[in-house]
Amino acid sequence: MRNALPSKLEFGIFDHLDDDGCAVAQQYADRLRLAEACDRLGFYAYHLAEHHFTPHGRGPSPNLFLSSVAQRTRELRLGPLVMLLSLHHPLRAFEEICMLDHLSGGRVEMGIGRGSLPLELGHFGIDADDVPERYLEACEILMAAMKGGTLFYQGHHFQLDNVPLALMPRQRPYPPTWIATNRTESARWAAANGANVASVGPATFVREITEAYRAVEGCNTGTASKPSFLGLLRMIVVGQSASHAYSLAAPAFERWLRNFRYLYDLNSIPVPSNLPLTFDAAVDSELCVVGTAAFVRRTLLDQLQEAGANYLLCQVAFGDLPLDTSLFTAMTIQSELMGPTA
Repeated sequence: MRNALPSKLEFGIFDHLDDDGCAVAQQYADRLRLAEACDRLGFYAYHLAEHHFTPHGRGPSPNLFLSSVAQRTRELRLGPLVMLLSLHHPLRAFEEICMLDHLSGGRVEMGIGRGSLPLELGHFGIDADDVPERYLEACEILMAAMKGGTLFYQGHHFQLDNVPLALMPRQRPYPPTWIATNRTESARWAAANGANVASVGPATFVREITEAYRAVEGCNTGTASKPSFLGLLRMIVVGQSASHAYSLAAPAFERWLRNFRYLYDLNSIPVPSNLPLTFDAAVDSELCVVGTAAFVRRTLLDQLQEAGANYLLCQVAFGDLPLDTSLFTAMTIQSELMGPTA
């Protein structure tokens, strides 16, 4: 008997758009095909990370790529996860979000963050010590801009005087916001500010994030129009058999790992302590869920329940996984977890 689905469970796609060994234009074309398929299959959204100067991210301008996704899809929502506000001028970030929201017919999901690797921002001349304050100021400006009117702001990093805001997002009062976090204090901030969260890690660890979020959310009697998303990220590969799935996923993860480590290794910086350094470690830590359709279904449902999550961020394309494998995994998720008989 199949496990019961958690109530109000939704499914999205997360993508680093890391180097798969193909020509860049071919990889973009393949991802657009994947996005089109996910639109037809009924996935909720396509979320794209932002990285710079590294094969870990061939999409350094997520909004630019997502504008192409918007033209290829009809229902699939889309957005950066996250847009690095520490790097972007907040007014430019605001205008890009507004444009993308109109180009997509009001389908933007606005992920914001400060970035996890200061070296990426350092190449733009942004000092690591300035990042926390710069991000907070940019976040305040972005959210103030969403209210419209004329903008004034005096901070340490940004000074705005009588800025007319002629462009507004299609979604009012503003598009849904997201943060990616593994910290309970950030989860509490997100709940207090009506933002969705995305987390990665063992389900028992993510449970601390979702409980912190719900503790604050339960104290609010605000006017949220729909339930918040508490996202759990997993790299997923489905095969015809367990051995077949492992034969596809293991080398793809190793390539993804090299892409991830590129700037760390190039600059002799220690990688994050929670990064799995082998494929087996990635499976053991629950980052990767790999196997037959039945196994993947059962494992994902167990992890979602344990984590207290209601949104599964499916990373079905990573490393050098063939497009056909990513499409098969997406179709299996739809039939096993999203379909009417799931």
